[in-house]
Amino acid sequence: MKYDIVFCGVGGQGGISVSVVIARAAMAAGLQVKQSEVHGMSQRGGEVLAHLRISDKPIASPTIPRGCANLILAFEPLEALRYLPWLSRDGAVVAATAPIRNIPTYPEIESVLAEIKALPKAVLLDADALAKEAGNARAANIVLVGAAAKYLPLKADAIETAIAENFARKGDAVVSANVKAFQNGRKANP
Repeated sequence: MKYDIVFCGVGGQGGISVSVVIARAAMAAGLQVKQSEVHGMSQRGGEVLAHLRISDKPIASPTIPRGCANLILAFEPLEALRYLPWLSRDGAVVAATAPIRNIPTYPEIESVLAEIKALPKAVLLDADALAKEAGNARAANIVLVGAAAKYLPLKADAIETAIAENFARKGDAVVSANVKAFQNGRKANP
């Protein structure tokens, strides 16, 4: 078994945190993981990219070749389009619908979303609204993990445990809101 995930977004959206949560869940399940991160100007709204490779056998490289990602988890819709060349033919895209207009030439959001919707396996959702409903407006990244859960080679319980462990130092209310955000994402993509 081999499963490759590209996480892409803009600085401050929690893309790296989410990749750590999924990596922890995979390791707890006895799987091998390798991760690669790019933080390019993330403090100023620049791109954030992470590759996460999960396997039941040793993994040679932390980077995913073009055309091989099983999943693109995009915290920003234009970033989803940027990384489509990494998606495998039968891969899935799970993306937030809220744009972050950090460039003056940002295209019309309707055309960006239409291009994503045209993909064979695409899930678009208002992750911000689902995070607010869960009690933590900053948990949109965890909502997206919930929406992607059905594609991941991990049990939902294992991911919830990793979420709880990752946020434990922030207190029970934060853990509870993030677990609820994960569950909201799962309900949005049953």
